[in-house]
Amino acid sequence: MVKAIQERLFQFAKEQALILWFDEVGINDIALVGGKNASLGEMIQELTAKGINVPRGFATTAYAYRHFIQGAGLEEKLRELFAQLDVEDVNSLREIGKQARTLVLNTPFPTDLRNAIAKAYQEMCVSEAPLKEARYGENTEVAVRSSATAEDLPDASFAGQQETYLNVQGLASVLQACHKCFASLFTDRAISYRHQRNFDHFSIALSVGIQKMVRSDLASSGVIFTIDTETGFKNATLITAAYGLGENIVQGAVNPDEYLVFKPTLKDGYRPILDKRLGSKEYRLVCDDGSCKDMKNERVPDLEQRQFALDDNEILQLAKWASVIEEHYSKVRGTYSPMDIEWAKDGITKELFIVQARPETVQSQKAANLIRSYKLKEQSNVLVTGRSVGEAIGQGKARIMLDVQKIDLFQTGEVLVTDKTDPDWEPIMKKASAIITNKGGRTCHAAIIAREMGIPAIVGCGDATEVLNTGQEITVSCAEGEEGRVYEGLLPFEVKEVALENLPYTRTKIMMNVGNPEEAFRLASLPNDGVGLARLEFIIANHIKAHPLALINYDKIEDEGIKTALANLTENYENKPDYFVDKLTQGVARIAAAFYPKPVVVRMSDFKSNEYANLLGGQLFEPKEENPMLGWRGASRYCDPKYQEAFALECRAMKRVRDEMGLANVILMIPFCRTPDEGRKVLAEMAKHGLERGVNKLQVYVMCELPSNVILAGQFSEVFDGFSIGSNDLTQLTLGLDRDSGLVAHLFDERYEGVRRMVELAVTSAKKHNRKIGICGQAPSDYPEFAQFLVELGIDSMSLNPDSLLKTLLMVAQVEKKQE
Repeated sequence: MVKAIQERLFQFAKEQALILWFDEVGINDIALVGGKNASLGEMIQELTAKGINVPRGFATTAYAYRHFIQGAGLEEKLRELFAQLDVEDVNSLREIGKQARTLVLNTPFPTDLRNAIAKAYQEMCVSEAPLKEARYGENTEVAVRSSATAEDLPDASFAGQQETYLNVQGLASVLQACHKCFASLFTDRAISYRHQRNFDHFSIALSVGIQKMVRSDLASSGVIFTIDTETGFKNATLITAAYGLGENIVQGAVNPDEYLVFKPTLKDGYRPILDKRLGSKEYRLVCDDGSCKDMKNERVPDLEQRQFALDDNEILQLAKWASVIEEHYSKVRGTYSPMDIEWAKDGITKELFIVQARPETVQSQKAANLIRSYKLKEQSNVLVTGRSVGEAIGQGKARIMLDVQKIDLFQTGEVLVTDKTDPDWEPIMKKASAIITNKGGRTCHAAIIAREMGIPAIVGCGDATEVLNTGQEITVSCAEGEEGRVYEGLLPFEVKEVALENLPYTRTKIMMNVGNPEEAFRLASLPNDGVGLARLEFIIANHIKAHPLALINYDKIEDEGIKTALANLTENYENKPDYFVDKLTQGVARIAAAFYPKPVVVRMSDFKSNEYANLLGGQLFEPKEENPMLGWRGASRYCDPKYQEAFALECRAMKRVRDEMGLANVILMIPFCRTPDEGRKVLAEMAKHGLERGVNKLQVYVMCELPSNVILAGQFSEVFDGFSIGSNDLTQLTLGLDRDSGLVAHLFDERYEGVRRMVELAVTSAKKHNRKIGICGQAPSDYPEFAQFLVELGIDSMSLNPDSLLKTLLMVAQVEKKQE
């Protein structure tokens, strides 16, 4: 009883306090100090003991704000103002907002509030301060940040609606910044956003956080999402980074680095950095003088632009912290809670800090049982490209706008094309059919608001405002992977919705063919049993682009044109083969992570010599073959002295994926293996590079695509762990035709009786020898009757093209039901 009374008295005291230290508040105190400050207090109380660095400080309370507003009679005056507001009229919004802010700024703080802020700030500064961890020195630099009581909610972010002031020094400056924060509750964008979200302007109070400043102007900063921002994939953490203060990233003023980390194996002690994208990072926001009273954007030297802002250890440290924060908030809220986190690195101490954490408000609110997909029916001239945000398609007339003061010119349904956006643009962003910016990354303001409003955006285009013209009809496609494309004209497109409820279970495993790593996270949301075929060729051709032997022999190349092109491609790599290994590792790891822990069958490279020759530098190392389809390809290359060094690079990449990243769900597969002896030689070659069958549960399959694979299935079973039927090659070699030849294309048909008998023999032989057998060829995707034939044979799995997966799954379920 006494304890309960003490707790009530303590809570009453908190509710009547003008300021509270961060270590006195937690996530349940949003009504007292707003979402941002409550979250800082929660992390300081609960997570610093787990090694997470959070700068200390204090907050003015909601009670302090109301004490100021009501005590000065401001609420009545503000209500009179807002009675005249037409929020849909940009000019009305601008005028009423300006008058409201002026009213607040022209009204002095009450003496008790000034004194409370002064006392707390002085305690942060002096060495005798009772606050243990906040002895920062005289006139210490602080960040003064707004925190509204309706901010950072799970279903509404209010991101950037109120002001933040960085590198504030001295009591007079702190008081002034606090006053400006109070006034910023009535910025145009905040008024518009509250109206859009049906929040009462006068039910919301504003708290101000005064937090020790992290000197990221001397280092770097960025944003972390513990969920993939475009697809909602839950097992990836996205980290962005740029030099200087974080405002440049948030406002989209720079194109930052991006790092993608896989959460499940990170927790097991692995180093699963799935992807690293170098951003241009042209500018950094820094202090203009030694006192940090003013800030400026300075150009980053070219050498630094070409370097990553974080090293691998720092990337992994931030990803670990993000996982701890996500786990904590999920536990507190009783449901999975992906987070939007801001971080900063202090250039003086070299320490990393978490400076903000709030719930992610877009992907976490989407229905998990419904997939909506967009697809262009035709394409046209690509005008501009950039980073896609969302997976939708939008179109309309372009409106080039470089001045936020002219937003009243914008018409509903137009495509907003601008340099970058900040919260001042929000009143018109909701009217746009799509958004295109020159600058920014996937965590910039334009990207966040576009996702929240459900409209496609392409950011970081570089020159969109120069290439596009006002009034030009364009189509904005974010439905083709991570590269967003702006097409000329209004192109037809379709939207499909697939409900994932009540899908049937099938004994036959339904897997997918996945070539493009950038589509993997999206495809993983479809019902599936893993990946039956991940082709290295797509990654090599589209992401690496160079022949592996050209990279290995870079110093010996005499053709200056090829050498210069290779140098440009591998600019940050002193050892050129490392470029091949890194890019191949990242591509395969992304696919493996998307479907983890389900099996992902990765086929080692299967280019023909003419295809290899098309890679940069390839013509220097590839022979001229009369029929490359039947020549030097697949297994025959891997052990050949002329290609062994290149195959070693593939093996290095696969070992990194499995052993260093922890993605042991990867099964390797050998293509075009003509004899069992050739298979043994390949396995021996792989073992030289640390890929030994059976070690770390490594399985190695063989493509069943040659008549010899079928006829000698028993002998191949002694060498490999499983088979995957390649129906294209098996058909061409059974019928004796070249599938690349248009002259005999009309004869190519997997349903021909001879091919069906080969498939039947392959399945029965594999089962006789207790080996897994599936199919990864085109036939079941194209022909439902062929898929039915495979089910009746009892094949273990079918790997299908994603667009035919659901219809084939339903068909397979019907066939299996009839068999019961």
